[in-house]
Amino acid sequence: MNFTIERTSRALKELGFNSLKEIQKATLEEFKKENELVLIAPTGSGKTLAFLLPILESLENEPITQALIVAPARELALQIEQVFKSLRTNFKISCCYGGHQVKIELNNLIDTPQVIVGTPGRIADHLRRNSIHPRAIKTLVLDEFDKALELGFEKDIKYLIDQLEGVEKRILVSATNKDCLPEYCNMPNPKTLEFVGDRNYQGDLKSFFVKTNTDDKLNLLKSLIYKIGNEPTIIFCNHREAVERINDLLFEHGIPTGIFHGALKQEHRERELIKLRNQSSNILLATDLASRGIDIPSIKNVIHYQIPLKEDAFIHRNGRTARMEANGNSFIVLKADEKLPDFAPTEIEEFPLDTLSDVDLTTDYVTMYINLGKKNKINKVDIVGLFYKKGGLVKDELGKVEVLDYCAYVAVKRTKSKELIRLLKNEKIKKQSFLIAVSR
Repeated sequence: MNFTIERTSRALKELGFNSLKEIQKATLEEFKKENELVLIAPTGSGKTLAFLLPILESLENEPITQALIVAPARELALQIEQVFKSLRTNFKISCCYGGHQVKIELNNLIDTPQVIVGTPGRIADHLRRNSIHPRAIKTLVLDEFDKALELGFEKDIKYLIDQLEGVEKRILVSATNKDCLPEYCNMPNPKTLEFVGDRNYQGDLKSFFVKTNTDDKLNLLKSLIYKIGNEPTIIFCNHREAVERINDLLFEHGIPTGIFHGALKQEHRERELIKLRNQSSNILLATDLASRGIDIPSIKNVIHYQIPLKEDAFIHRNGRTARMEANGNSFIVLKADEKLPDFAPTEIEEFPLDTLSDVDLTTDYVTMYINLGKKNKINKVDIVGLFYKKGGLVKDELGKVEVLDYCAYVAVKRTKSKELIRLLKNEKIKKQSFLIAVSR
């Protein structure tokens, strides 16, 4: 397997980075020497780039699949795909995941990608169909491996590993360190790189609790939201039913929230994350599915409305904030008969709700939906140009633009949304008529 660092230098320039993080340097170096690597690192540590750069350096200029990355969640698989594409290489990557049309994936795989990323079940399905050819795959990455086992993907992972007879390099990425790996991983003597205790890439996390003297946690949650809900916040519940129930109750009280759990359709989950990223929504109610492996940077507050059963889940939830040198807050909500869990930080303080003024929960931006996307040959430049020239927007009135396969989402100043719809009603993008509306 050939290996250089020239592509890494070019990739850093594309990303606008001056240097690599320690986790990325170490993984690059050890990948040259070791065939089995275990990377222990939390979300937000730079681990995705840490395993993508060695893959990039090892790829041959041949139209064959040479690297396979397995991720436990669709959002994580899509995020990895986007990071690889942001490196602007000449290599093709394809993403395969449950909930995505198989027909589209089969078409994408006809022009063989050098790198494939996907969820275990869908990758196993393509291997059975012979639409993924494993013969030339030399590098296998199992990302968020501990999460994959929690979600019950062991059978699919074992099957796909058994099909990869030519693998030379294996990287297993996990947030927690296991004493021994399953035998089917074929990693009897791995080199372990651990970065869990490295605070260099993290900000300061402050821990608080709020407690009511009754059984009514909802009113307590509402009070807390009115103090901090003007900044990006995730409220964690233990079950999807609780997410739906609390969302309905908050909606009745005029508090705007998004929801995120495994029973939602992929389009719904994707839309909620987009609105959080583009700052048109600040509050997301979620299960632990949102605690790992999804692209939602810059979360300021994590609220544990329901205390998780395990310490690992508590750690992963808190890992959504205080990332990339930004500070964050963690809150535990308690009713009268509840106590702080044993795994709560020793330095936790009671949050001074009564001393703070209420904040305005209305966001400056709103998300616009357009029913054209990449498959219609539409890109960000097309949309930005249209919104400036025909929509009359100026720079600070246009926010984040995200173009998906068949639609696009655009953040615009809330005060401009109605006029924008009127101005663009009869316009076209690349000679194509389109629908524009405020995203639901």
